Amino acid sequence: MKPFSFSILRTLPLIGILALATAAQAQAPDAARMEKARNELKKRFAAADINKDGKLTREEAQAKMPMVYKNFDAIDASHSGVVTPGDIGAYMTSKKSARKPAG
Repeated sequence: MKPFSFSILRTLPLIGILALATAAQAQAPDAARMEKARNELKKRFAAADINKDGKLTREEAQAKMPMVYKNFDAIDASHSGVVTPGDIGAYMTSKKSARKPAG
């Protein structure tokens, strides 16, 4: 019985390593998806920013970024009349956090 117990003890760390590797692989697609979304947002923001000042007015958002236009007041937390990529990112993060189940 002792050799069997010793074998199990030797394989437990291996099982742990495999579990961690599997978890890391599961997160990799999420990271890639997030990077793709960030790049797409940058591209769309640049296309919408007609005067290239790094900010979107409500009118600029209406033309090229309908989600930003629809939620403009919520995204423009400082009520400055313009939104930046940082404002949009903060809004999206807050919406994502609100959707996560508690637990």
